[in-house]
Amino acid sequence: MTPEIVDSHCHLDFPDFEGEHDALVARAVEAGVTRMITICTKLRNEPSVRAIAETYPQVYFAAGLHPMSVGKEPTPTVDDLISIAAHPKMVGIGETGLDYHYTAETAQAQQESLRLHIEAARETALPLIIHSRDADEDMAAILRDEHGRGAFTCVMHCFSSSAELAKAALDLGFYLSMSGIATFKKSQELRDIFAAAPVDRILVETDAPYLAPTPHRGKRNEPAFTAHTARVGAEVFGMDYAAFAAQTTANFDRLFTKAVR
Repeated sequence: MTPEIVDSHCHLDFPDFEGEHDALVARAVEAGVTRMITICTKLRNEPSVRAIAETYPQVYFAAGLHPMSVGKEPTPTVDDLISIAAHPKMVGIGETGLDYHYTAETAQAQQESLRLHIEAARETALPLIIHSRDADEDMAAILRDEHGRGAFTCVMHCFSSSAELAKAALDLGFYLSMSGIATFKKSQELRDIFAAAPVDRILVETDAPYLAPTPHRGKRNEPAFTAHTARVGAEVFGMDYAAFAAQTTANFDRLFTKAVR
């Protein structure tokens, strides 16, 4: 039997997949991807994201405001996020975070939005889904500060930052998610960061339609391709594929408790 794995982060509502959801989910299941979390990045899109999760038993959803949209989209309130979290298939808060690569001009507003999402994660006891790019010091400082104010759980989605941020997140009990970036030939330093982490703190994801893993790099990504990233992850940790798939699935179940089958 094909080992079961989970795509912990994808964007099935994006136009890239319009009209293809039946086939997309079928291909994922055939590849062993038995569950997927589709991520809402703007609250005005939440109804369409939720509808996909309601249509397919294998799909769950999360909701928040992406840091690159801060200042362009209304910032949700804690109450907004708590209200959405009442849905049985809403399993995480975010994605939220900091992105100083493209949108450093909104850094202060991004930090405020991140703290708001953290409060919602505390209130709902749902895991926070973090996007972090070129903001390692501020991200580590905010996560430490907020965790000191009250515990919450968290995954550093599509982790491709420094070893220092990885350690800061792991020290707080958080998880690192491995995307297709980890399969790229020039990503040895990133693979080394993952290899130094506890394997019981690792998730796998696609971030589809972005960041397709080798051998599909440069093409549209989709949940079925999680298997390629997971095979590289197995090599990184010196495990056979079935064992790594089982471990990362157990990790997912521990973090995303509302998505446990």
